[in-house]
Amino acid sequence: MRGAKSAKWVAGAIVVALSATACGGSDGGGDKGSAGKDKSKPAGYISMDLTEPQKPLNPGDTNESQGAYVIRSVFTQLLTFDPTGKIVYTNAESVSSDDSKTWTVKLKKGWKFHNGEAVTAESYVNAWNWYAAAKNKVQNAPWFSDIKGFKSVNPGEGKTATSEKMEGLKVVDETTFTIELEKPVPYFEYKLGYSTFAPLPKVFYNDPKGFAQKPIGNGPYIFEKWDHKKLIQVKANPDYLGPNKAKNKGIQFKNYSTVEAAYQDLLSGKLDIIKQVGPKDLPKYHQDLGDRVVDKEFAGVQTLVPAFYSKTFKDINPKVIQGLSMAINRDQITKTVLNNTRTPLKGFTPKGVEGYQELDTDVFTFNPTKAKQLVKDNGGVPGNKMWIQYNADGGHKEWVTAVCESIRNATGVDCVGDPKPDFQTDLEARDADKVKSAYRGGWIADYPLNVNFLRELYDTNAESNNGRFSDKAVDDAFRKGDNAKSLEESVKLYQDAEKMLIEKMPAIPLWQYRTNGGHSKEVSNVDLDFHGEYVLTDVTTK
Repeated sequence: MRGAKSAKWVAGAIVVALSATACGGSDGGGDKGSAGKDKSKPAGYISMDLTEPQKPLNPGDTNESQGAYVIRSVFTQLLTFDPTGKIVYTNAESVSSDDSKTWTVKLKKGWKFHNGEAVTAESYVNAWNWYAAAKNKVQNAPWFSDIKGFKSVNPGEGKTATSEKMEGLKVVDETTFTIELEKPVPYFEYKLGYSTFAPLPKVFYNDPKGFAQKPIGNGPYIFEKWDHKKLIQVKANPDYLGPNKAKNKGIQFKNYSTVEAAYQDLLSGKLDIIKQVGPKDLPKYHQDLGDRVVDKEFAGVQTLVPAFYSKTFKDINPKVIQGLSMAINRDQITKTVLNNTRTPLKGFTPKGVEGYQELDTDVFTFNPTKAKQLVKDNGGVPGNKMWIQYNADGGHKEWVTAVCESIRNATGVDCVGDPKPDFQTDLEARDADKVKSAYRGGWIADYPLNVNFLRELYDTNAESNNGRFSDKAVDDAFRKGDNAKSLEESVKLYQDAEKMLIEKMPAIPLWQYRTNGGHSKEVSNVDLDFHGEYVLTDVTTK
């Protein structure tokens, strides 16, 4: 999901420690974190650090982690996932299919949008048709491509749409609609847990741009205000009927230019939750926070993604990319720079998703001799230089520097960081095909299947394929998985497709993510879901 939730692109360094962390235990932080409550925050609200969302708050146009937090607080889709990744119905009473091609959705009765309008089957069907339509130019339109008639509303660049509605969506009654797909997709129900499948109220269509500045959803929180690049505030929805009803009175998403500044506010009592402690503070955050530390592995990966349109990687031999992969000393970097807070990857998917496997290859094992030979024997890197783009506000500088040094020492290829000031600028460069060479990819699961880390990133037409990787054999392998007769067979076929990626190298897997965050003394019940994001509805204030 640039971020997802697209299997969204994630902003944080989800990052870097510089020396050993202490074990958790009793609060070793003395009075730190209790210097005083944030008086600018309404009573009963919680606060968390967040950078500016890349785009306005439209569920169909948000596929990065910062905007996703806000979208999921204001909107609720048909279903979500529990901490282990199992489906939990929210707005849906049931989602069923006998053939994986035609799906019937029944909604729970009594749900309303924040303006009092009833949430109906039409609320979903109209929203999905709008998101899918090419004329509306939203990032997540490809997520609806499985639905019959998608090509009639989104026929591709240079072609004219022949309809405003997808043939596969039918309203049966006020709380029932059906979804007919072009072909059977055994895992389609899982995709419905992604926030882009949220419904929209009728008022949206009067002014979509204005709505995205002040969204009206059906979720556990009601939008209150957005002071751009400073603060987004939402309040608890007292009439919410979902299982994830807010246990606090509201949330302030506070914008920080650096993770270090956010951490200082956490210690001084001006911030309740920090998503990720930055490189400079990780060595001491266990001592500072004690039992308020959040330290947990989740289904997310860090990669280096070549821009295959760039002078560096256009028409490059994949064996050169294999060589660059073998030039990275993942074990050393994760033990030293990352201080054992990350686990080196052995494939393109993380532990915690169905279909995870360790690939039988040495491509992810440090071997400077073989790395240099692979690069040299297969045409080398044009200009013998590469850049790694990253967002400077996410705490990535240290590990990018270490990766570049490892590549340089092993292969002789000059490697330097290419920092962008913030995550929004980083994403805009990717979207505009302006990455100089390669970029830092950080991906969190939208749904707990290996498909989400393969098709959504490396299919030719995937909306988050910002490296513009394209390979017909890979696309065909993905289609086989999509058209399998069962979920189990689909997962297995995607495992086969993942094995193909070793020879194609659409990206260089680095390590699996781990959240290293924390919270103040003013809040309790702080925990993460399966994709490493805070369950903000469960957080309580003291």
